[in-house]
Amino acid sequence: MIWQAFRRHRVGNVGTVIVLLFLLVAIFAQYIGPMSFSYQSRKHPFAPPTTVHWRDDDGSLSRPYVYATTRAIDRTTYAAIFTEDISKKYYIRFFVTGGSQHNLFGFIPTTGHLFAARADDGTEAPVFLLGTDMLGRDMFTRCLVGSWVSLAVGPLVILIAFPLGILLGGISGYYGGGVDMFIQRVCEVFLAIPGLPILMAMGAALRGFGLSAMMVFFGVIVSLAIISWGGFARVIRGQVLAIREMDFVTAASAAGASDLRIIVRHITPNITSYLIVSATLQIPGMMLTEAALSFLGYGIQEPMTSWGQLLNAATNIGAMELHPWILIPGAFIVVAVLAFNFMGDALRDAVDPYSIL
Repeated sequence: MIWQAFRRHRVGNVGTVIVLLFLLVAIFAQYIGPMSFSYQSRKHPFAPPTTVHWRDDDGSLSRPYVYATTRAIDRTTYAAIFTEDISKKYYIRFFVTGGSQHNLFGFIPTTGHLFAARADDGTEAPVFLLGTDMLGRDMFTRCLVGSWVSLAVGPLVILIAFPLGILLGGISGYYGGGVDMFIQRVCEVFLAIPGLPILMAMGAALRGFGLSAMMVFFGVIVSLAIISWGGFARVIRGQVLAIREMDFVTAASAAGASDLRIIVRHITPNITSYLIVSATLQIPGMMLTEAALSFLGYGIQEPMTSWGQLLNAATNIGAMELHPWILIPGAFIVVAVLAFNFMGDALRDAVDPYSIL
């Protein structure tokens, strides 16, 4: 019944397809990208997106190809100018080997890539579908690899914050009394913490300790979980308070069932659908928070990358005006957040017992 209701939600289906596509791209990011995400092409700093040509000089259709580009400095404006060398065509070839080495799935060394631009004599030209950053690194590959972190932040925070919120919120709602009052006051303390300033302070502290990029990443995850669990706990408390007064819970208690059995067998199944929906709807918020932290320089650090960290280059107004393609990671954030919201809305409507099917 829930699956049928979910399938009828067209916008939710679109969001789900986009989310699955993002996950698939994240898994094969290093393979899909034409070069390693850390490779620096020093001859192409802030290179514009490469133009892919589909027609020959006579106007007839052709295999897609690109030209190599050369960089020069305008002596009047001192702006970088990239010009195409039309003396040789580099055709787009798929499923190629011999490119820059990377680790597929993070641990399988390979030189294979989905595509590359090679001339008939075997020489290769770089393809920058989304341009490059100030160090000449391919923005397309870095956006793909950045999806690892940006998409993982939400679920990882949920894995930490949700169990804590379920445990304390469930205890608070089921037992009530002094236990309920104490736990709720603790929740209010955490809810009163100003989220972004505290996260910025934690991020600065993590960087000050000289931790590795991976440790900073996990530090960001834990920091987000710390300021998030209180809201989960309060909502779970309300759910448990409503369910514990129902007849089937009272009957189980009168039959001699233990508190643990009542919680596990009777209360938890009745809030599972809510937990799934709530977790899905919380993921976009976590993604935006991580993106904001990384954009401000307090989140993900090099050599790791995320969409927010890639947007950090846009803090330079001059660079943003001259090289607008550095804003492209923001489009990935917008699409991913909307997709998760659409999927969450569809799940919420599907599990709503009062919705009209």
